[in-house]
Amino acid sequence: MKIEKYAAIDIGSNAIRVLIANIVIPSSDRPVQFQKNALVRVPIRLGEDSFSVGEISKKNIKRMLRAMKAFKQIMKVHGVTRFRAYATSALREATNGEDVVAIIKKETGVKIEIIDGKKEASVISNTQIFDQFTTQKTVLYVDVGGGSTELSILKNGERIHSRSFKLGTVRLLNKTVEDRIWDEIQKWITKKTAHINKITVLGSGGNINKLFKLTNTKEGKPLSLVTLNSIYARLQELSYENRILEYQLNQDRADVILPATEIYLRTLQWAGASRIYVPKIGLADGMIKEMYYDLQKKINHE
Repeated sequence: MKIEKYAAIDIGSNAIRVLIANIVIPSSDRPVQFQKNALVRVPIRLGEDSFSVGEISKKNIKRMLRAMKAFKQIMKVHGVTRFRAYATSALREATNGEDVVAIIKKETGVKIEIIDGKKEASVISNTQIFDQFTTQKTVLYVDVGGGSTELSILKNGERIHSRSFKLGTVRLLNKTVEDRIWDEIQKWITKKTAHINKITVLGSGGNINKLFKLTNTKEGKPLSLVTLNSIYARLQELSYENRILEYQLNQDRADVILPATEIYLRTLQWAGASRIYVPKIGLADGMIKEMYYDLQKKINHE
């Protein structure tokens, strides 16, 4: 058996995180295993800059530099052999996004790739992620971030439709989402799921993971629409400060959790579903698998 360590740096609109994973490669014919080892998240809200003033502020560039230097040390301590860094909508839409990438590369040696919505949807809907749901024929996968929402339809383990929408929690807080975006999402979901009798909805993102925990839903069980509506109503009743106190939410979670819940609720409604599974996966998990399989393809071609 061989064990390697990979790292995925996900530069989102609400936070930046690094996931360290063990790649367990058995000596027999058993499949490779991807095991989460550590996750570090820092609350740098790049979307607040990008979606309001159009560029990343000097303050947040400095914070990003500190984060990348810290991540490099964390990866070094863990003995990481390969890593990849992706940035999504906040850097993608910032007028100085490429400049920020160049600064980070020069100062830290970390090469960041700004990916588009299609690439993001492809990575996070890696079919390997959904192995535990193979008993279900059709899956609607929804990933809600700070700047965008990625939707994918998977049938028999294969992604047949996917689309990225400029609808995210930070955008909603900053009131930069036009009504037509909601309409576009509704039309996309209803059209793609109209002929499906039974669809399984999967959700990912920090907010749905937190909602799953707050509702005390058992591991492996779905979060019901009734329960999700109930926690949404309770959170709406509380002030920002009381959400932090009563539910022990981080400052950068206590505000975005409301618009995130609204997105998940509307998705369930439009898909005609009454529950959502929360497998606790996301972009970083897809990146780890992508790195491994990219390397295998390269080795096989040599």
